[in-house]
Amino acid sequence: MIQGTGSDVGKSLLVAGLCRACVARGLAVAPFKPQNMSNNAGVTPDGGEIGRAQALQARAARIPLSRHMNPVLLKPQSETGAQVIVQGQVECTATAREYTALKAGLLPRVLDSFAEIGRDADLVLVEGAGSPAEVNLRDGDIANMGFAEVAQVPVVLAADIERGGVIASIVGTHTLLTAEEAALTRGYIVNRFRGDPALFDDGIAVIGERTGLECFGVVPYFADARRLPQEDALSLDTRAVAEKPSSGLIRIAVPRLSRIANFDDLDPLIAEPNVDVDIVEPGRPLPGDSDLILIPGSKSTLADLADIREQGWEIDIAAHARRGGLVVGLCGGYQVLGRKVSDPDGVEGPPGEAEGLGLLDVETVIGGDKALRHTQATENLTGKIVQGYEMHMGETQGPDCSRSWLSLEDGRNEGACSVDGRVMGSYLHGIFAADEFRHAFLAGIRSGIHTGAAYDSEVESTLDALAAHLETHLDVDALLEIALKPAN
Repeated sequence: MIQGTGSDVGKSLLVAGLCRACVARGLAVAPFKPQNMSNNAGVTPDGGEIGRAQALQARAARIPLSRHMNPVLLKPQSETGAQVIVQGQVECTATAREYTALKAGLLPRVLDSFAEIGRDADLVLVEGAGSPAEVNLRDGDIANMGFAEVAQVPVVLAADIERGGVIASIVGTHTLLTAEEAALTRGYIVNRFRGDPALFDDGIAVIGERTGLECFGVVPYFADARRLPQEDALSLDTRAVAEKPSSGLIRIAVPRLSRIANFDDLDPLIAEPNVDVDIVEPGRPLPGDSDLILIPGSKSTLADLADIREQGWEIDIAAHARRGGLVVGLCGGYQVLGRKVSDPDGVEGPPGEAEGLGLLDVETVIGGDKALRHTQATENLTGKIVQGYEMHMGETQGPDCSRSWLSLEDGRNEGACSVDGRVMGSYLHGIFAADEFRHAFLAGIRSGIHTGAAYDSEVESTLDALAAHLETHLDVDALLEIALKPAN
């Protein structure tokens, strides 16, 4: 089990890279994360949802997604509350205090999922959440040491040297562990090192003297990590920073919604060499020279619709549409483009309704069962095949649905287009990952530009490179040795 000395220290990528490295060694590997918190999720073949990081790790392990890979997923939808998803299905909505009382009772189901994942695996790589040093959250813990102790899983700490204070973070975390937790902790990994790793030899000696822990490796910064799907919205700060030509770019503006969800829809567009994806922070207008405004998914559509108005982005989007610019909405972004959004039962927050942006002649009522399914479709404008998944609650209807954006493989129409074809929306996540469609769509925005990024193959090659990177800088043999021994 890889546990972090803090959040965002690179646990997810370490697990993904080790999954691919161990598969290359001929092992059957499966990822597992007892508890995750993210609005960026993936849909499993059996109609469940799990954190996007576990979906990437499963891909690295070359196995199908399973709802048991992430048995507890928390999807924040307000400052104090989150949707609680257990073994792939929505269980309830809870405040932080309510979830604290609830989580200890979830441990048996977490352990059932762990057993299910391990049934056909030689090796299960477990990812913690946050840090085991958060002793104020230790009671009823299912995410870190609480799980590791019950499941008797050996633990390796991961620390991010780029943050500074890495020696203190490792020694301090070890100091706060109980004797039982310390006995499970076999060593540590220093992640994201820049420069000559030998310069940290003295640091390894100090940590060893203070903790007795073994160093399994000092991992240099892996710049190509930005090419992989990310789970945390904080990663949007650095997603589109790759060098690109200064002229001839297709410019796509994306308002950074406060409750943005499934933002990995943007990744294939960010990967394109002739596309500039501008994640527009609150307080900044949407650029007037954008070719496309793309409104992403949201975990709370009414709340983000209010934010769009508060930021003045509603005016920017309307002006862009009047100038003949393209506007695309995905999932929650599709809903806000309509005439009205209603949440009568308070599924995503307080009950209520609001006028939408009015660019599509449709209305949305949020409620009912959550739609969770993979599907294939034909994009009606280009005739190209796309694949993706639905993950939403509610139904959208109206005249513009008769001009559907997609035709699903089961015969249903999906999404909507405006009369002039300049505004379109869909519930299908992953639509831009289809290379042929994405290239045709972008070519239609500006004729004469041909882009050639092959997104799926780029992800695969990056996972292979990450695995090779870890094989070079980690003692994978030693990690496998402790994994195959009893925890105590």
